[in-house]
Amino acid sequence: MNRRLLAAALAAAFASQAGPAAAAMDLMDVIRAAAEIDPVVASSRAQLAAIQERVPQAQATLKPTVNATANGNFNILDTSVARTRDWDSQSLGLLASVPVYRPANREVVRQSELSVQVAEAQLAQARQDLILRVSQAYFDVLAAQDSLAVVRAQKQAIGEQFASARRNFEVGTATVTDQQEAQARLDLTRAQEVSFENDLEVRRALLAQLIGKPAEDLHTLRRNVEVKAPEAEREGEWASIARTQNHQVRQAEISGEIARREIERQRFGHYPTLDLVTQANAGRSTNAATSTAAVGIRSQSALVGLQFAMPLYTGGAVDARVREAIALQDKSQFDLENARRVAEQAARQTFLGVKSGLEQVRALTAAERSSQLALESNQLGYQVGVRINIDVLNAAQQLFSTQRDLARARYDVLLNGLRLRNTAGDLSESDVALVNALLEAPRPPAPAAPAGSAPSGSTGSAPAASTPATPGAATPAPGAPAGGTPGLAPPARPGIGGTPGVRGGRAAQPVSPR
Repeated sequence: MNRRLLAAALAAAFASQAGPAAAAMDLMDVIRAAAEIDPVVASSRAQLAAIQERVPQAQATLKPTVNATANGNFNILDTSVARTRDWDSQSLGLLASVPVYRPANREVVRQSELSVQVAEAQLAQARQDLILRVSQAYFDVLAAQDSLAVVRAQKQAIGEQFASARRNFEVGTATVTDQQEAQARLDLTRAQEVSFENDLEVRRALLAQLIGKPAEDLHTLRRNVEVKAPEAEREGEWASIARTQNHQVRQAEISGEIARREIERQRFGHYPTLDLVTQANAGRSTNAATSTAAVGIRSQSALVGLQFAMPLYTGGAVDARVREAIALQDKSQFDLENARRVAEQAARQTFLGVKSGLEQVRALTAAERSSQLALESNQLGYQVGVRINIDVLNAAQQLFSTQRDLARARYDVLLNGLRLRNTAGDLSESDVALVNALLEAPRPPAPAAPAGSAPSGSTGSAPAASTPATPGAATPAPGAPAGGTPGLAPPARPGIGGTPGVRGGRAAQPVSPR
């Protein structure tokens, strides 16, 4: 096992996961594909369309109504004191009614308009949730690819260490224990490889279910992504923004206004109503008064008037409905306060998650360098006889484990940046575009070094130190932004200014809310 072989093995392992770059999809691609078929967003959109129809229904109660009537009858009258009489009659009528004073109906119109706003907020939240769900699934696939690539490179490295231990045992410079330890670690790594392969297939299947197509080739995160830590005092600013702009809070606020207007609507049950009524009728009847002649009678009538109705006693139903509406308004206020607290806590928790994630990335980056130095030292010690085989295996295991953790930490920082925007009710495709700029197409497969090819004279020596690339990382494309983390500046909303803290060329300056 040597430096070139290990680096080539790791590169080949990553390349085998990446596939051809031409067919690769980035984060924006998968989110747009998911938006076209997502049933949750489609359901919210259909619900909005249905609720929008309540507005013209409510407005219709304030508009004139016109009804036409028509009837025809044949009548027979038979009495004991007179001869039987029969006649037929026909009539046509037209009735128009114009609401003049119906205050309860006006409240219904306003309530229906507010219900549309609730449905719009629900649709906006569904779209934001879709972005988070797809982004989570996307980075889960990348993390699974990284884990599989690392464990395969680890298997290759342990295989070389096992071959070295066997050669040393054959020449008498190592014990059988070294060979058995390497064999045990190699078997364990093979078991991990099977587990990671299964996990990758599961993650890809979940993403494919969201976007409706296979998710084999995805853009990966560049290696030199720079992240910018948010200022400590901005935690309170994000919490304040979430208390007012979070979509769940907005829904609760509007629902509270609907409940308040419901109280007024029920109180109008004590009020009179006034309608303008117009009616016109025309009729004709034929009376067979004798057996030889019939008398035809025509009639016409018209009226215009005001119809006044005053509720005097309803058995207490109106008062009971008013009390019910008041109780429901109290409930809506409690729901609003709960929504604000939940949004505020989510903003604080996510903000702290971003900060701790950035610190974790820095710590793991340092740990990666330290683990690499430790591996090199153990390899050198093994070569000169002051370290044993298990020390080299443990050092290699620590390095690969650190690389997996570092890749996962980078993904978590990006996801928490999107979640932070979500808590503020401001997550959109522009935030996705900032994350998308940190990705690059997977590179074409690189030729792998032949297995077991070690340079001559390597018998009895430890593998040379190598520096495997961090999973999910690559050199940025020319002209690409240097990297950054979205969601670290307050969202640009009414009264809010700022740009997500992505560093490219020069650091973005955070802008405090006005």
